[in-house]
Amino acid sequence: MNLRLSGLVRKEFLQIVRDPSSIAIAFLMPLVLLLLFGYGVSLDSEHVPIGVVVEHPDADSSGFASAFPESLYFRVTDYRSRQEAENAMVAGKISAILVLKGDFSRKLKAGSTPVELILNGVDENTARIISGYVDGAFQKWQEHDANLKGLQLQTPVQLEQRIWYNSEVRSRNFLVPGLIAVIMTLIGALLTALVMAREWERGTMEALLVTPISMQEVILGKLIPYFLLGMGGLSLSVAMAIFLFEVPLRGSLWVLFATSALFLVTALGMGLLISSVAKNQFVAGQVAIIGTFLPAFILSGFIFDINSMPPVVQLITHAIAARYYVTILQTVFLVGDEWSVILPNAASLVLLAAFFLGLTWKNTRKRLE
Repeated sequence: MNLRLSGLVRKEFLQIVRDPSSIAIAFLMPLVLLLLFGYGVSLDSEHVPIGVVVEHPDADSSGFASAFPESLYFRVTDYRSRQEAENAMVAGKISAILVLKGDFSRKLKAGSTPVELILNGVDENTARIISGYVDGAFQKWQEHDANLKGLQLQTPVQLEQRIWYNSEVRSRNFLVPGLIAVIMTLIGALLTALVMAREWERGTMEALLVTPISMQEVILGKLIPYFLLGMGGLSLSVAMAIFLFEVPLRGSLWVLFATSALFLVTALGMGLLISSVAKNQFVAGQVAIIGTFLPAFILSGFIFDINSMPPVVQLITHAIAARYYVTILQTVFLVGDEWSVILPNAASLVLLAAFFLGLTWKNTRKRLE
């Protein structure tokens, strides 16, 4: 590192120490976002309020109904009639009604289903989940009841279920790695966008431009300090994911940090490009949030499945760096060092980093002329 570059890096570190907002973005923001999303956002449906109506109680219907209050997935309220349960659903007190018909035992022996499930379809995702939970509960109860009676339950298809990579089926294991990608996008893009724009606003950038310092040195002088700051935020996020949220890390730490460093350079390049165009802190901050955070949140596969999106939107996602990083993170955390997934996505990040940094250098150089 030459003397001019080391001086620029030292200047940025002094500015970081004097400006607590940069440290807050790098360390406080990941802490808050991980706590909010890790505990507040879940794709698992637990303690779903349902109503149970047993039209004519007998040994079989009472045995089946008694299995629901013990389940983690349901919060059961008993109703005396179907009408009373429907009124509760209209009032928003319950999300589903399970009706055990009066001829429950006879239909059960005849091989038909003596259960009626009424779902509130306003939230279709929750409705599907409840339907699956009830189907599973009914099948398990049938197997348990048959074993107690010494009978062999006749089923046309015997399902042997095997879940790979996330055997606990915890949505948190899927969401937290994706959230790290969103956090790193914000850290990289927002930090550099605000810092460079502040230099233009205060006139210090013009002072730099009349010195012998080259634009490559200016860009590196901005990248190096905030790269180190971003890697510190990454370390905090990974530690919280592993030790606080108990997300398994099946891959190597060095692979995780190497690919994260690559993505952070890409995010820093996006922030530098934004600030070189905007030259105003407020505008740069708004563009950074709208142009980097929202695409990373919506179009990266963090929450919404890319394959379920329209073809045109799927095409757009190829320009979103977070898409590749989310795939790498979820693979390293839940699967391991699967190189057939990691290497193509890492190569895409290299191309995007070169693209954004090249545009930044070209755009800033034009302003020198």
